[in-house]
Amino acid sequence: MDKQIAQALQRLFERHRIVFWNDTNRELRSDFDALKLAGVEKIELTNNEFGVKYRILREQPEDRFLLYREGVQPADIENWLLDVQLAHGEFRTGKTALLLSELELDPRFDGVVNAHAEFFQAVKRKDALKRLLKKDDTEGIISLKMLAICAGAEPRMDAVIENLLAELADGQEEKIKLIGRCGLDVFLWQQMNRYYGYSSSAPGVQDFVIELFKSCYSMGVEGEVRLTGDALVFLKRWKDSRQYEDTFEMLSDECADMLAIEQDLAKRDFRDLIDLDYFELIDRKIISDLAKSVAERTVTAGDVALWVRQRRQGHWYDEFKDLYQAIDHAAQFFHILGKVKLSMNSITDGAQQYSSFLFKLDQHYRKYIYHVRCAAQASLMGPVTEQVENYYSNNYLLPVNDSWQSFVDTTDKWDATPIPLQRDFFEYHVRPFLSKDNKVCVIVSDALRYEIGEEFLRLMNKEDRFEAKLEAALAMLPTYTQLGMAALLPNKELSLADNDSGVVLVDGQSSQGRPNRIKILSQAMDKKATAIKADELMAMTKDECRIFIRDYDVVYIYHNRIDVTGDKRESEERVFEAVEETLQDLIKLVKKLTSANANNLLVTADHGFIYQNRAIDESDFSGLDAEGEKINFRDRRFVLGKGLKEVSSLRRFTSAELGLTGDVEVQIPKSINRLRLKGSGSRYVHGGASLQEVVIPVIKINKKRQSDISMVEVEILRGASTIITSGQLAVAFYQTQATTDKVQLRSLRAGIYTQADELISDSHELTFDLSSENPRERELKVQFVLTQKADEVNGQEVILKLEEQQGETTHYKEYKSLRYTMRRSFTSDFDF
Repeated sequence: MDKQIAQALQRLFERHRIVFWNDTNRELRSDFDALKLAGVEKIELTNNEFGVKYRILREQPEDRFLLYREGVQPADIENWLLDVQLAHGEFRTGKTALLLSELELDPRFDGVVNAHAEFFQAVKRKDALKRLLKKDDTEGIISLKMLAICAGAEPRMDAVIENLLAELADGQEEKIKLIGRCGLDVFLWQQMNRYYGYSSSAPGVQDFVIELFKSCYSMGVEGEVRLTGDALVFLKRWKDSRQYEDTFEMLSDECADMLAIEQDLAKRDFRDLIDLDYFELIDRKIISDLAKSVAERTVTAGDVALWVRQRRQGHWYDEFKDLYQAIDHAAQFFHILGKVKLSMNSITDGAQQYSSFLFKLDQHYRKYIYHVRCAAQASLMGPVTEQVENYYSNNYLLPVNDSWQSFVDTTDKWDATPIPLQRDFFEYHVRPFLSKDNKVCVIVSDALRYEIGEEFLRLMNKEDRFEAKLEAALAMLPTYTQLGMAALLPNKELSLADNDSGVVLVDGQSSQGRPNRIKILSQAMDKKATAIKADELMAMTKDECRIFIRDYDVVYIYHNRIDVTGDKRESEERVFEAVEETLQDLIKLVKKLTSANANNLLVTADHGFIYQNRAIDESDFSGLDAEGEKINFRDRRFVLGKGLKEVSSLRRFTSAELGLTGDVEVQIPKSINRLRLKGSGSRYVHGGASLQEVVIPVIKINKKRQSDISMVEVEILRGASTIITSGQLAVAFYQTQATTDKVQLRSLRAGIYTQADELISDSHELTFDLSSENPRERELKVQFVLTQKADEVNGQEVILKLEEQQGETTHYKEYKSLRYTMRRSFTSDFDF
């Protein structure tokens, strides 16, 4: 006891020159007598008050005194030292008094200490409280801080509840039991009622979380609500917290079951749920109904795109993003197919139509199949997939190529001028760089068909300081690798070897293999040229790559992921996954080259391909096989030989008709038909004359010296009034320009703050990525829910802020703001 007394007195003397010690029960005389405090004079009060007063105030006004009184303190009117006692410190004994002294709390807080005695049994809790206490703390704030310590949280009610919910999700109850033992449970539920409107005859954490989900869901579907708007704000913050993400999801699933959310959702229109994300079942409901609506064509592609965009802000979007993307691509596919005409009037017209807009159908089909495979929800997407597959094959791929085939059948020269022929690639695209003494790198990605090239173009243009342009070229027939690769080299004559190798000769030399291609390149110019595989170049260090590029004027880089995947029966079903990987490969490859000072790049392909995800029907195979005097080479989409027999299902070409020399003939199945080839796949094919095989991309890429990327600007639209009179505020934000490749989206955080920068509403993460040219379609309306803290600034100005995250940090900088005046009446309490 003597040590505690000494420590308590020392703390008092740090703040006071004079300290009074009233030993009312006459039990601490020995402690007083034994007490020694450096620099402090002890005086016992025994009817000597007037003399003591004169001494301590007049004679020794700078010295420190401990004034001890044994027994009952005299009445105030008889207490000569009352004024001194009120102006200086008072030391009280007993457990409560010592605690108050140790915590440096005023004696008026003895009720808080006595009511929560169990809290102070642990030194760790007591020390934690002492660190949190401030001079202006009220009884309520001290109770909140004790509650927070028991919950292992920061001294805020939302933080306390988050930790208690995390404990509930873990199946534990140590924290809530400790709160009860410390007598803080009554305070907890009082605050829950005050903050969130929660009251119950049997309050509990589980009971609260059920009511929380129930009320917030009801707010969204206009049901019965028992909690306040602050509860909705809490739920939104909680679910968006990375720290408590798992807790939210676990309790959400449990509450969904308890509240029979699945049964309730069954009777609701998915359109009414687009803004809600409190339960995973909501996403499942929306996806299920949206998929059905797309399959039945009862929703527009524009609406689907808007709904999918809105769901991107939802908690479970990442889990379901492939399903949402698949549905969006399906809707876009049906929309475009419903608008286009699949007729044409020439080979040139057909190739131009394909490179202008028809390619989008292949692109949306590919993206749909890719995302469905990633989602692994074949049963759910079955009806949509059946429709997409059926329409792609029977309403697009076959009809458009049947129409195209009619011109392929009648042409006597393989040509689509003004679209350049693939064999002119070097003279048309590469030679101009060399004539100006500029280096050029050519990336040839095997089977990079036109629609993939167009997606790559958009991806590259989104990269800072890169400018990419796309042109179409007409691939040589037949569209197989050996001929396509040869045609991209400098050439005067191309011919098919008269043997079973399928090799193509360039000016009489074999073009098979890199050494031969390097030789052909070198002989055609007075410049230094070479060729390399993409993976070999990517394996180089930055310095190695720079030296490599420095030493050559022309570099051909060969990349092969799509074709090597699709050409194998065992892996052809993964060809669309290979496309996605190829797009990333090419971006990395371009960046690798430009970092090595290669600023002029060309990306192209040897040929395209056809891919149908479903099993190929018997009708998709040519009824008759190729026959002739000599069959040199046979594949699924072409035959090389001599004296080939004319048959109705195959189109025969002479080498001359295809712009080749020699007397080897080529036969190609008409439209999209395949030839049977033992041991080979049939869904991924190339070699024929379909639009998907013959229209190939040529992408020109240039690296700029300065940044050319900007972000869209956003304005806060000022309404008719800037006065807030209710518990909610509707605000419209306007994206001033449409997003493009170079004008990119902007992500902002929006909320309403006091002038002291305290958030008094829910916070919204907003993505402005609208690409519509119609200004009205670039408005985004947001509903803010105010918390009870808004009442504390009634009559004052508050600020609606748009803030932008600074890089990958947790810091935000103000982007735009608008001031409002808070003028809420008592009726605002009834918003919910």
